[in-house]
Amino acid sequence: MNSSVSALPLSSLDCANETLTLRLPTSLQLKQQLPLSNALTLQIAAHRQAVRAILDGEDPRLLVIVGPCSIHDPQSALEYASKLARLADEVSDEMLLVMRAYVEKPRTTVGWKGLAYDPHLDGSDDMAAGLTRSRELMLGMIHLGLPVATELLQPMAAGYFDDLLSWVAIGARTTESQIHREMASGLNMPVGFKNGTDGGAAIAVDAMRSAAHSHRHFGVDSQGHPAIIQTSGNPDTHLVLRGGHQGPNYDQFSVEKINVELARLKIPGRIMVDCSHANSGKDPLRQPAVFNDVLEQRLQGNPSLIGMMLESHLFEGCQPLKPSLQYGVSITDGCLGFSATERLLLDAAQRLKDQNRG
Repeated sequence: MNSSVSALPLSSLDCANETLTLRLPTSLQLKQQLPLSNALTLQIAAHRQAVRAILDGEDPRLLVIVGPCSIHDPQSALEYASKLARLADEVSDEMLLVMRAYVEKPRTTVGWKGLAYDPHLDGSDDMAAGLTRSRELMLGMIHLGLPVATELLQPMAAGYFDDLLSWVAIGARTTESQIHREMASGLNMPVGFKNGTDGGAAIAVDAMRSAAHSHRHFGVDSQGHPAIIQTSGNPDTHLVLRGGHQGPNYDQFSVEKINVELARLKIPGRIMVDCSHANSGKDPLRQPAVFNDVLEQRLQGNPSLIGMMLESHLFEGCQPLKPSLQYGVSITDGCLGFSATERLLLDAAQRLKDQNRG
């Protein structure tokens, strides 16, 4: 991987708190080093519009965000992406598959924070290399013809790859954050807000309402300078149900209850279900059961269920971060293996096709 844009020391040590400070390249510099072609820019615009069409009910396909919980090895991620690209073509009449390219990971306390933070997996936190590798990786996936999705955790990092994304998640821990709501209001792509860790949807609904409005907020411009950012508001947001401390929230009763609340607030009823996390009891092998339950609700006539999310890698399960790692296995949350994912999506595509024929 090309890591020629590197961090530079600003000073030896900050005398006040003895914190080492390193200067990163600006987002503009990295985008110039790893640019988008005109053809790929048009491809991404088309993918964003395809997601919007599903959210607006203009496209009857199912939106599926699928891929590793987090990416720690670009080689295995690109192998997964090549397999997913072939599958995406096969099911394209019934589904729009979007590749998860999660390079930031929220931590409850401490732990590995993702490829963008620690690409060498050794605690060196070479973030300059991490940003470069993350952008290179996403570009590789886009070259395969895939739409790309990620969770934006650190607003300062967003500018390094926001031009590559077709869909964005705001996580359960940050949905309540004013900073993330302001950021989402300025993104030129659909954004899914996850419900809070308590399992309730109110925080995410508030986030959607906030992100739909214009904001002026503190930020950093493409030149790397502090700036006042003015956003126009994002009309393309939706809710992502991921369960909570009390258990799952993908069942028919929970979905109907949330739809009533969305209707009361005059918010479009468009819901994605995250088949992992609390909805699967953190058991990756339960994801197909969650997926099929939600699919059945959709087949029974619930149009608000516009999509699903799956955590999937080349091989199932997870492993601790250690010097010798098994290829294609997650080092964060456990994942469904690709073969099981493929069977699940092919079967779902057939069920959707059969219904359309009927």
